[in-house]
Amino acid sequence: MSAKEKTKGFMAEFRKFIARGNVIDLAVGVIIGGAFQSIVNSLVNDVINPILGVFAGDSESLATSLTFQLPGGGQLMLGSFINAVINFLIMAFVIFLLVKGINSFHRKKEEAPKAAQPPKPSAEEVLLTEIRDLLKEGRHE
Repeated sequence: MSAKEKTKGFMAEFRKFIARGNVIDLAVGVIIGGAFQSIVNSLVNDVINPILGVFAGDSESLATSLTFQLPGGGQLMLGSFINAVINFLIMAFVIFLLVKGINSFHRKKEEAPKAAQPPKPSAEEVLLTEIRDLLKEGRHE
């Protein structure tokens, strides 16, 4: 098999992979998640941090109030780490709620009553039906 044929096969397989619904759903989820992350960052930086900063002794934010100078010129940015943890917890909680809602929707869909199947006739009913049909035809055997 030539390199050109391998490339065509690879590209065809890649197109098939991309065209599947799950991949497209995942791509949409990543894009929406990125946009939602900016909202969560704003919530944490502009709303939650100033409130926590007041308790930490700095009216600006938690990130600036919990920064410590280390010997040798380094900085321990505990406030930034706490910001990242808060962002993560908010994002994780929202994703949990989304997954819980989707699972609930799928469960309700699966539990929906299906059209009742009529019970199968017993052997006696089948025999009586055959006799009836023979009598209607006028054949008496």
